[in-house]
Amino acid sequence: MHDLTRCVQHPEVPQAGFRSLAVPTYRASTIVYEDGESFAARGQRGFDGYTYGLHGTPTTRTLEAQLTELHQGVRTVLVPSGQMAVALVFLTFLLPGDHVLVPDSAYGPVRNICRDYLAPRGIGHTIYDPLIGAGIADLITERTRLVWVESPGSGTMEVQDVPAIARAAKARGVLVGCDNTWCTPLLFKPLAQGCDFAAEALTKYVGGHSDLLLGSVTVRDMALRQRMKEVLRSLGIGVSPDEVSLALRGIETMGLRLAHMGRVSEMFARRLQDHPLVEQVLHPCLPACPGHAVWARDIGGSGGVFSIVLQPGAEAALNPALTALRVFAIGASWGGTRSLIAPMAIRGERSARPWTRDGAVLRISIGLEQEDELWADLEGLLATLAAGRVPVPA
Repeated sequence: MHDLTRCVQHPEVPQAGFRSLAVPTYRASTIVYEDGESFAARGQRGFDGYTYGLHGTPTTRTLEAQLTELHQGVRTVLVPSGQMAVALVFLTFLLPGDHVLVPDSAYGPVRNICRDYLAPRGIGHTIYDPLIGAGIADLITERTRLVWVESPGSGTMEVQDVPAIARAAKARGVLVGCDNTWCTPLLFKPLAQGCDFAAEALTKYVGGHSDLLLGSVTVRDMALRQRMKEVLRSLGIGVSPDEVSLALRGIETMGLRLAHMGRVSEMFARRLQDHPLVEQVLHPCLPACPGHAVWARDIGGSGGVFSIVLQPGAEAALNPALTALRVFAIGASWGGTRSLIAPMAIRGERSARPWTRDGAVLRISIGLEQEDELWADLEGLLATLAAGRVPVPA
């Protein structure tokens, strides 16, 4: 064999006796075949087989299988982001003339895709009150093909009555999808509560280290998975095995991280509700949080994300207060090891359930820092806000 050939073709090495706890990162574009016959029949391998790197490697199949087991589904589809997980369901199952219901508390880009992409293509949408529960039945029309839920809601933390919504939708033959990122399958399993799709931004708790972008959709009906895979194949969308390998690493500690973050978030939420500068704490564990009774019935555990509504006038000193933080970082997303704070624009985004609070909203994501240092940083933030607060006329 010529040296140039040796540079290209790797020698086989024995693997007897080698066992690793780590999942290998299989990178591939081309998948090779043993003979011409198997290549010609590659289309018969289906979506569980291997035909081209874009459609999956053993690395991606491992994460898919792990998420499927956690969600008690039949298959999981991986996509490049959490937003793509939502968009994939919409793009696959909604056609011109159809209609989708979306909660007023949903992640902002979900509303954007309805307004900016679906509507120009003849697909209607209605924004509904996230606390509507079984009343969703009154909004379902003969055109409705999908009801989307997000529980708790982004920023404002309303907990939706997913079982009641799913029952109402199923009675009319309508599909139901749930953004389950806040809970993860460790706290809530949407498929077991009647949903057809459980979508998650793996970027957050599964990844756990703020260094990857990934999303997933888990289903309980193989036909739904087949249709989504066909769309992904047609659009040429796949995920990187390197991103998946980071998620496989992160998911191993997700249970411990989520338990710690949930405990600290609940502790801080209860402390903050008594602070004179805080008008309201939006955390599902608190009785005053919209949907608390549903949280206690269906979830009963907490993630690390919650929000606080400041007293009006406190926003005057918000920029210097945020800049002075020493432990918390200012940033979007959440679920990583670093604690984050981000101001939220709520009022202009609400329609079905208008936002009536005048004070600024801060979303807080608890990480893994020493909790006393986190609390001291929050106290410092609130002290700076209080010192710079502008009185608001009664």
